[in-house]
Amino acid sequence: MRPLTWRRLLLRCAALAGVLLIVMVLALKLGAVQVSLYGLGRDLIHYALHSSAGLSSEYSLIIFDIRLPRIFLGIFVGASLAVAGTSFQALLRNPLADPYVLGVSSGAAVGAIVAVMIEPHLALTPDAAVLLTPVGAFLGALITIAGVYLLGRRDGEIDSTTLLLAGIITASFLNALIMLLLNWLSGRDHGGMAFWLMGDLSTPLQNNVHWVIRIGFFVAAGAIYTTAADLNLLLAGEKEAMHLGVDVPRVRVVVYVAASILTGLAVSVSGSIGYVGLLVPHVMRMIFGSDHRILIPAAALGGAIAVVLADMLARTVAAPSELPVGAMTALAGAPLFIYLLRRRLA
Repeated sequence: MRPLTWRRLLLRCAALAGVLLIVMVLALKLGAVQVSLYGLGRDLIHYALHSSAGLSSEYSLIIFDIRLPRIFLGIFVGASLAVAGTSFQALLRNPLADPYVLGVSSGAAVGAIVAVMIEPHLALTPDAAVLLTPVGAFLGALITIAGVYLLGRRDGEIDSTTLLLAGIITASFLNALIMLLLNWLSGRDHGGMAFWLMGDLSTPLQNNVHWVIRIGFFVAAGAIYTTAADLNLLLAGEKEAMHLGVDVPRVRVVVYVAASILTGLAVSVSGSIGYVGLLVPHVMRMIFGSDHRILIPAAALGGAIAVVLADMLARTVAAPSELPVGAMTALAGAPLFIYLLRRRLA
């Protein structure tokens, strides 16, 4: 493994950031209402220099109040799921591990639905009520990963195959529970929740939720990045890593909890978006190698690109109607996964 330098890390992140910037511009331009590049550039320059005050463009509402918040939300969701998937795959040494397969996404979705159902029965302030869904999703993700962890233990150690099977079974049970809970919602809430569960970035977030998400993301992603060198050693096996001085129990706890936080936050604001945490780490690993000190930030940027691109397609393919973002990632992710699988077996 080549020594890590700041130059290597920054060059790779800068290349991905450039791709993300191009995708962001396309996402701002394309949609049910087309925005000219001239008008887009003019409004962006005015916004950068004078904020939104004095904007008179007929497209300024579409750009700054509708599309730009969706793009930023997509960046957060994609980065969270990709970092969680990368860390799960490294810790379990299994290429199929990701928040969706391990049931964490389903657990977070159950927690979010339960929070929505009990919110009318709680005497909460408006600020506390807004935070109830993210908190419920986080608790659902944490409880799920704890249950899967206990089911996957064998003789005091983690067996990756058993853990993966436990995750699949748990996800199936939780998906059935989601269907049951949806039947208890009213007709309007049922339709909205069903669409949200398939991936939806259209719901605007309150400022206090934005701050919780930002702080939660950077704390959890930063915690995972502190284990990057240990994750590199864990690729050789847990016993070998322990002989090399890795505190394996500490790494397990940090990765499991931090990845659950990322998944819970992402699902609480976007629903379940599959294949991002599974495929983005594989693609980034093929391009940049398996050094997690580079792979983790690369996966974060790659996941952001994937979700913003999927959201742009969801808004434009059937315009003026809108498709679920999760449907777009599944349509693109399933063939790509088959290709990667065949390439691995070849």
